[in-house]
Amino acid sequence: MKALEGIKIIDLTQAYSGPFCTMHLADHGAEVIKIERPGIGDQSRTWGPIKNNYSAYYAFLNRNKKSISLDLGTSQGKEIFLKLVENADVICENFKVGTMEKLGLGYDVIKEINPRIVYASISGFGLNGPMAKLPAYDIVAQAMSGLMTITGFPDNPPTKVGPSVGDNYTGTYLALGIMMALYHRELTGEGQRLDVSMVDTLFSILENAVVQYTVAGEVPGRSGNADPGIAPFDAFMAKDGMIVMGVGTNAMWKKLCDIMGRPDLFEDPRYLNNDARCRNYLPDLKNDVESFTRTKTKEELEVLMNEAGIPFGRIFTVAEVAEHPQLQAREMLVEVDDPVLGKIKIQGVPVKLHSTPGSVEQPAPMLGENTTEILLQMGYSRDDIKNLRDQNVI
Repeated sequence: MKALEGIKIIDLTQAYSGPFCTMHLADHGAEVIKIERPGIGDQSRTWGPIKNNYSAYYAFLNRNKKSISLDLGTSQGKEIFLKLVENADVICENFKVGTMEKLGLGYDVIKEINPRIVYASISGFGLNGPMAKLPAYDIVAQAMSGLMTITGFPDNPPTKVGPSVGDNYTGTYLALGIMMALYHRELTGEGQRLDVSMVDTLFSILENAVVQYTVAGEVPGRSGNADPGIAPFDAFMAKDGMIVMGVGTNAMWKKLCDIMGRPDLFEDPRYLNNDARCRNYLPDLKNDVESFTRTKTKEELEVLMNEAGIPFGRIFTVAEVAEHPQLQAREMLVEVDDPVLGKIKIQGVPVKLHSTPGSVEQPAPMLGENTTEILLQMGYSRDDIKNLRDQNVI
């Protein structure tokens, strides 16, 4: 048994943020019915990498789900949708704000049919505010949240974080919000509206950058790999490449000084505490640490730091981390037999529930793959389904 078995989710999302949310819920047993436009489907079906004219991007995000193709712009399509909603637990959508209301399928309509529904929405800027109805992709959210201005090196322009963190963080927040709303419903019997914004999400994870502005009165900038609030906490050159380490306490700093053969640095007034080390990080402390790390190989440093309990890491490529024994032990790369792509490896389930573990069991569905199955379960006859298909409703 999985943790979310018995939960039915009607998934109207596409691209990344919404599908990332429902992917996690499907991995843990929720029945996720993905509704896609007939003949078109989720826009991520066209996103690379492409193999056999099929998107591996889509395949990763939509495993363990079912797909029904349905035109919500038709009266018959709306009727089918509303019947699906009658015994659903969650609706998840990431249309431009106002789209569901224009379709006549907004929360006020749905809650009359199913007062227990959790109606979960992702948008770029949220359901209210002067920018609410504007569209957004991840790069827009990264830019407008302040994230890009603190990412990268000081002498380079603002930089996007590699993965689409505006999408995946927001999808994760939405999954968390859905769990909160379902728990509240368990206690009260009441469903509710749920609203998560990409810009809100990224602003919320700026950590000390916000209080650096609101408390210290400073506008934070880019600091490369260094953490402006902890030192030394950075990437450093070794004899054969780069490594990273973080020294978060005075006790760790003393251990590092001893490893470097520089106990004098522990007594140095420039480095007496974390605040002093941050103020004197560039160029003094960085040079003092790197003058040692440059004399050792990555392997030698790894042994020394691990023995001392100082957080340390090599900078892996995607290929190196994908094949690493730690990720393999955690089952974070799993094989799926996709009907178009064949046997492929994708990311596994990151949330490890020990009594009710999640898993990746089904490949992403073909467009409308489960339409007939779901409509038959709802009481439609095969003749009904043929007529709906002839009218391009499904």
